[in-house]
Amino acid sequence: MSLLAMLKQYSTDEKCREILTKLRWPEGVRCPRCKESKVCYLADRKQFECASCSYQFSVTTGTVFNDTHLPLETWLAATYLLCEAKKGMSALQIKRTLGIGGYKTAWYLCHRIRSAMIESQRTMMDGVLEIDETYIGGRARRGLPRKEKEVVIGIRKRNGELRLLHVDSATSETIRKVMAEHVSEDVEVILTDESAIYPFAFTVSQKKLHKTICHSKEYVCGDIHTNTVESAFSLLKRGIIGTWHKVSAKHLPAYLEEMCFRFNRRKRPDLFLDTLRHMVTAPVLTFQTLTREKVA
Repeated sequence: MSLLAMLKQYSTDEKCREILTKLRWPEGVRCPRCKESKVCYLADRKQFECASCSYQFSVTTGTVFNDTHLPLETWLAATYLLCEAKKGMSALQIKRTLGIGGYKTAWYLCHRIRSAMIESQRTMMDGVLEIDETYIGGRARRGLPRKEKEVVIGIRKRNGELRLLHVDSATSETIRKVMAEHVSEDVEVILTDESAIYPFAFTVSQKKLHKTICHSKEYVCGDIHTNTVESAFSLLKRGIIGTWHKVSAKHLPAYLEEMCFRFNRRKRPDLFLDTLRHMVTAPVLTFQTLTREKVA
């Protein structure tokens, strides 16, 4: 769907509510409190009322849209722009493009959309996997304290899924935990570079499947390389340097989730609608939760 087609198709509040209702309740509207299917629509209030418990709710109740003061047309346009931007889109650009009043409003809007891009249920990865680490952070300037870089572990299945994980450190123990949480025992091959952290991170069975490319000598040896996961790192860094410009350690996981969500669905024609489907099923993200010092 092109941008012009999307804007034309969802040009009014009624049309936006209609598609969100279909995505949230594909089998018919149900009360979010008691799950009753007998509800009536209060057209003047744009709400539903449950016949069983008399609870009044709208299609945005209990979702990332909750208590928003922005028009739904603006929400859908922002969602489309975030979905279609290969390297992401900054809150400032969203503000300028959509005419949103303040930067803080646009920033909160973007983070609420990102919060819906978190995959709550992930399957264990199998097949041929490339694993590598990269470091995110600015360079230390003369006379200023040295900046510690943030560590991101990347796992890329050949011709398949990408996962980018923010971790505390690049150690064998960290890699071992990542493998236990994300990699299946049915993995066929594990490909890494010559870093010393990997041989001590794998189980006995995984060591038999481990193949290494020595970057000090070559970057490709037949099918042994980590080029595809490194290309994902390149895309991520282009997004940070050229689009977001600065990403804090606190919010880095949200940007990683956005990048993976978009990357893993880049060939799907329903990327936009699938994102909306996640948005009407994701929990509420309040501004207080987003900005507090420690995110649970």
